[in-house]
Amino acid sequence: MLIETVCNALTVPTMQTRFSPPLKPIRLSHTPRPKSFLRRYSRWLYALLALLFLYLWRSSSITLLPSRPLVHAPSLIYKNVDWSRYAYSQYATNSAYLCNTVMVFEALQRLGSKADRILFYPQEWDTDIASLDDRDSQLLVKARDWYNVKLMPAEITKADDDAWNTSFTKFMAWGQDQYDRVLQMDSDITLLKHLDELFLVPKAPVAMLRAYWRIPEERRLTSFFLLLEPSMDVYQQLMVEARPDHRGKTEYDMEILNRFYGDSAMVLPHRQYGLLSGEFRVDVHKNYLGNDLETWDPERVMKEASLVHFSDWPLPKPWIMWPHTLIGDVMPRCKLREKLGEKDCRNKDIWMGLYDDFRRRRKDICALLSAPAPEWPPRNTSKEDKKPKGHV
Repeated sequence: MLIETVCNALTVPTMQTRFSPPLKPIRLSHTPRPKSFLRRYSRWLYALLALLFLYLWRSSSITLLPSRPLVHAPSLIYKNVDWSRYAYSQYATNSAYLCNTVMVFEALQRLGSKADRILFYPQEWDTDIASLDDRDSQLLVKARDWYNVKLMPAEITKADDDAWNTSFTKFMAWGQDQYDRVLQMDSDITLLKHLDELFLVPKAPVAMLRAYWRIPEERRLTSFFLLLEPSMDVYQQLMVEARPDHRGKTEYDMEILNRFYGDSAMVLPHRQYGLLSGEFRVDVHKNYLGNDLETWDPERVMKEASLVHFSDWPLPKPWIMWPHTLIGDVMPRCKLREKLGEKDCRNKDIWMGLYDDFRRRRKDICALLSAPAPEWPPRNTSKEDKKPKGHV
């Protein structure tokens, strides 16, 4: 009895058994699980998707974020335009105007124009540079090789001793029917923007600018800026009209074109495409602005303009130096601002800057200095000194 009691006292009481889940087997070595195809190449897929998105964005007209406007912001989207169907046309009948045309082509290249460029020049000129003094050949080669100009030698004859009749050369642009549209401009200009947007305006046989400086005495179209649709029939008609036996002694390209298109031409805005340098010299700007309400602001006018045409009669063109006895009477003068009580010399500064810029570019591009100033006042007035009424 005693032994049984002792055994019971020494016996360890059993604890109630609790449930525990089975243990996972222990891996003896660290072997990663195989990844799926998407997990394995996900970084490359994301990169390809990002590149595809950027390509689609750049090739479309979608704008995700606002951006600063371009210096030349076109009003139309130029996507898929065949620019080989359009061309800028220039003509040169002497060495001075050849340099002017090369300056125009340089500006078109610099400003990013995409249309073709063609140049008519006397067929007796050539592109064989005979010497360092052969400036005409040098400039023709420069136009062709530097500015992608298509050279077109042409027979340019003078019917009489009148220097203005060489302006009929511009009629040759109508004969270039390999193009849908040609923009013919006189070369005594400074281009501020390219004009490619004009090739895409609504169709019309010709688009011209109004000779606003002749209003209200005359309402005519100027011939220094022509957006035309080439036609061999029209070209032949114009060349016949340019012959001395078909036109009056005071009829030139402007008169002939007004007779052809005065009532039917599309009229382009002169405030953008026909600013004259002489506008900075006058006191009344109603004709240019088109109203009496707007205040003349020369700086805003320059920002709006795409080109400036040099016309400051009786001053010579910008590649000729000014007569000292004349410039003082013709140069724009500073004015007094009524509200601020200070001098306003913006007209003078802009006008002087235009001439300085033209002469600097003439030197840089053509390696030519300005021609000597003519005698003033002239002793004898010849035909070449007389400017046809309304011409610029």
